[in-house]
Amino acid sequence: MSGNADQIEYWNGPAGQRWAEARDTMDANMASIAKALLDFVAAKPGEHVLDIGCGSGGTTLAYAKAVGVGGQVIGADISRPMLAVARERGAANGSKAEFIEADASTFAFKPEFDVVASRFGVMFFADPTAAFANIRKALKPGGRLAFVCWRSMPENLWAAAPFAAARDLLPEQPPADPHAPGPFAFADSARTVGILEGAGFKDVTATKLDTVMHIARTAPEAAQFSLRIGPLSRAASVVEPDVRAKIEARVAEAMKKFETPDGVSPPAACWLVGARV
Repeated sequence: MSGNADQIEYWNGPAGQRWAEARDTMDANMASIAKALLDFVAAKPGEHVLDIGCGSGGTTLAYAKAVGVGGQVIGADISRPMLAVARERGAANGSKAEFIEADASTFAFKPEFDVVASRFGVMFFADPTAAFANIRKALKPGGRLAFVCWRSMPENLWAAAPFAAARDLLPEQPPADPHAPGPFAFADSARTVGILEGAGFKDVTATKLDTVMHIARTAPEAAQFSLRIGPLSRAASVVEPDVRAKIEARVAEAMKKFETPDGVSPPAACWLVGARV
């Protein structure tokens, strides 16, 4: 059994289905982050790109446009619901991007890619050093790795503010292991750099990206989003309907302070991580 069996089960269950259904919303939410990542990856015409944790394919299709007819892009993910959406979107756009179901930590890659990229798809490995050592096999000599990951949860108010507003209404939460597989597993940039160096990468860098998450048009919609996707959605998944209604009201009130003319846009804090083989 894969060392990432828990993640495979999770992303092929209701959570993966929710993300697949919310693909357009998620792309809009992460638009500023995706733009920064695409600039950071800087895929060139003719290059071969592997997009790990491609989800519903938004970044993969963008890379396919960047590399043009002479390039090749493959999106890899463990979530069948999201891959189904990615393939539908690719076909609708006439894209030649390919999508494969693959656990990047163990898949038998060949050294055929100029770039391995990821938008929030590499923080979930049970053994990250072994996983990145395997991913490294996908790169040609001189190839580059480029991904975006979250910094700490307190810095990411799109996640922290809803959780804080609902904390006393939630079941008691076990102490969090900051290094456990999950969205904030790479918050410590020194640890992340060490993992990549241990996996055989060189010239590893981690650069701060401070931006926003465009969560929703209104604070009530932002509360609904927070209860569908993100840390609060997991913690609140077992509460009774009346408690859930109280949480939603609390979070809606808390999100009002992030309202802007463009909608509810709380801070998002990320690392742009780069490396070479």
